[in-house]
Amino acid sequence: MIKKAMVMAAGVGSRLDPLTRKLPKPLVPVINRPVMDILLEKLKDFGVQEVIANTHYLADSIKNRYSINSPVDIKFTSIYEETLSGTAGGVKKCQFFFDDVEDFIVVSADGLHDADLHKIVKSHKESGCIATMAIVSVDQEEVSKYGVVVPSAKHLVMEFQEKPPAELAKSNYINTGIYVFNKKIFDFIPDGVVYDFAKNVFPALLEAGEDINVYRIYSYWSDIGSIEQYIQSNKDALNRKVMIKNPNIMRKYDAAYCIGDYCDIHENIKIQNNVIIGNNCKIGKNVVLDNVILWDNVKIGDNVKLQNVVAASNCIIKTSLKDEILGQDKVIEPDLITQ
Repeated sequence: MIKKAMVMAAGVGSRLDPLTRKLPKPLVPVINRPVMDILLEKLKDFGVQEVIANTHYLADSIKNRYSINSPVDIKFTSIYEETLSGTAGGVKKCQFFFDDVEDFIVVSADGLHDADLHKIVKSHKESGCIATMAIVSVDQEEVSKYGVVVPSAKHLVMEFQEKPPAELAKSNYINTGIYVFNKKIFDFIPDGVVYDFAKNVFPALLEAGEDINVYRIYSYWSDIGSIEQYIQSNKDALNRKVMIKNPNIMRKYDAAYCIGDYCDIHENIKIQNNVIIGNNCKIGKNVVLDNVILWDNVKIGDNVKLQNVVAASNCIIKTSLKDEILGQDKVIEPDLITQ
């Protein structure tokens, strides 16, 4: 039904600092798989054949992964934005890519979901609207973190509220950043300016008398844009609340864990609660891991206990830690942290 899509991948990911100091947000792993791998695979399974991404922060990392020996068999193109131009501005720069299609999909690179793209696209086609957005309900106390959408009984947008206080929110439905657009959307995005969908394009559509279709998803959706949500998303994936292809997820008693390839792990390691171990990790004897996410190439010394710790790639940890987030290449000695 739709053969082309765009992934919005230009964001800096500052709320994921220090994990994103050396890695762009789209490549941050969820149960050992970059979130953009998961998104591209989902688009491919739907039937999308070609994808374009706008890039900015650490752009070469994204370009190199998907343009050369890509782990996902999909035709990939990227553009580089020297300066960020907003969500809609980034899509506008990719207009050339969609010249030969009527409708296309746009997704955010930090969205993790089980949404049925077939149903979203079907709803878009039947609506006849220029734009369709997928929405999901969240707890009322969470609405202040998101763009709130007020839908009508006919599944059309009535109003938007950008991160309203919970007591002022007119709805608990939020914009997931999953869109289907007709190419007429480009008529509402000017060239060469910073332009956002929520602040500029969607209000302009409503003012012009154009309807915006909404499709409510009932399946899993998460934004991995913050450290807290990143940890929760990994936990959800481990416990099969969102389905991600990974044959290495295991359970033992009350623990859920995932161990990557080519690891050297001492046989008496103790795993508690939710634990993810990346590829090529080396873990010593008498180690306890309790709610821990280790990226690739992490080394843990003997007699170390880690609790509520995320360690990015190439960290070396020789002492016990609790409630720590470590960026890449950290070396943790007793009473010493060095870059």
